[in-house]
Amino acid sequence: MEQRTRYSVGLSYREVSVGQRITGHAITVTDAHIAAFAGLSGDFNPLHVDEEYARGTIFKGRIAHGVLTLSFVSALLGMTFAGTLVALTEIKARFLKPVRPGDTIRPVAEVIGLKDEPKYNGGRVRLKINVVNQRDEVVAEGEAELIVTS
Repeated sequence: MEQRTRYSVGLSYREVSVGQRITGHAITVTDAHIAAFAGLSGDFNPLHVDEEYARGTIFKGRIAHGVLTLSFVSALLGMTFAGTLVALTEIKARFLKPVRPGDTIRPVAEVIGLKDEPKYNGGRVRLKINVVNQRDEVVAEGEAELIVTS
């Protein structure tokens, strides 16, 4: 079962099932996104903000911050479970391919585990996460765990 959001609001623990997929909207990463993220995070590594410098690296041009790429997963989870999300308790990721200005990426999550947690009136939702680009290449992958109310 695929759940597509832009974003739907408030899936509860009772409304998710193992195998369920949640796909976020596609977003084209711009220079403005990269500059704003550099300002917010304080990460002004020239690989992200200096085209001339970045052309001389193995990437042959600027790339987005890995954590900027991962932030779109946070948006997907936060908005999909808006009002029912108690906490994001774990997120781990590997960055497989660079994301460049002009790339269009989208986050995808699949429920891979559920564990009832009566003290939260809900449970833990374990998800496999991917971020894919416009060529359907996985640019980041990992797992996340949330506590969600019923």
